[in-house]
This record gives sequence, C-alpha cells and structure tokens, in this order.
Amino acid sequence: MPADPGFTQLRTARLVIRRFRSQDLAVFAAYRSDPDVAKYQSWETYTVQEAEEFLRDMADAHPGTPGEWFQFAAAERESSELLGDVALRVDARDTSRAELGVTLATAHQGKGYATEAVRAVADYAFERLGATTVFAVADARNRASVALLERMGMRATTIERVRFKGEWCDEHTYELRRDGG
Repeated sequence: MPADPGFTQLRTARLVIRRFRSQDLAVFAAYRSDPDVAKYQSWETYTVQEAEEFLRDMADAHPGTPGEWFQFAAAERESSELLGDVALRVDARDTSRAELGVTLATAHQGKGYATEAVRAVADYAFERLGATTVFAVADARNRASVALLERMGMRATTIERVRFKGEWCDEHTYELRRDGG
C-alpha cells in the first residue's frame, strides 16, 4: 500500500477531512489537553509545545506510509472549524491492514461527527490506499467509542486484558473488511 503524498482533503455531508493547518494549533492543543478527552488516549496532558511539534511532523507526513501514524484534521465543512482528528496507520508488516483512531473535542461529541469522520477515513483506506481490513482498539470502558465502532459495522475480534494508565481494563479490537466479511 503506497503512501499518498498528494492527499489534500475528503468531504462528507458536514465535514472536511484535511491536513492540519497552523491556525488549528490553539483548538488542537485545547482539546488534546482536556482530561475528559485524554482519559482513553495514550497521553495524559498535551502542551502547546507538543501541539506545535505535532503540526510540524504532520506537515511532512503522508497518509498510508507503512508503520507511521497520520492524523487527519476533522473540520466543520462550512466554517472549517477544527472539531477533532482521525488517525490512520497502515501496518508495516501487512500493508493490507490499517488501524484507525479518533479524538474529538468534548463540545462536538455526541453529534455524529466522529462516526462521519471515521467512516470517511475508513473508506479512504479501502478505496485509495487499498486496505482490505481496517481495525481499531477500544477500551471496553469507553462506551462511546465502542458504540461508534459498532455503528460502523465493525466486529469485535479479540479482547486483551491490559494495564492502561495504572488500571486493568479490557481492550477490544474491532475490524471491518472491505468485502464486508
């Protein structure tokens, strides 16, 4: 699966899924530093300096590069206001598989934006990058993420008991195949 250096944007009914812009910095740093947003994410806090470094890294990154995460900015279509981001990482060993993740600012949760954004990126992985399977890992305690993945038609394939942020939890891996199987 080749990288897509020509990627600019995807459009949905309400969103534009695009590269990050410098004007996204303040909003990005704000929602990433929200403890409610970070609760089920790999980070605890997120500084403005980390956000600046992230934006620099993403400026040179391309979606579909095997083994590397690419973050798509999910913005409101009319205003271009940043609502959150969707992550995509093509597996380095099996480039037919791609992992998804999503982060949405608290103010924009519960409105269907995450489902719309993740669906667009999954379709992009299937259609443009040639993935045959997209998957996501969700903490079973994160009911909103589990519900989103199930709405997408993803099926739970494995459960792993792990220690996350000092607590034991069950992480479920959900998969969606291009052929629907």
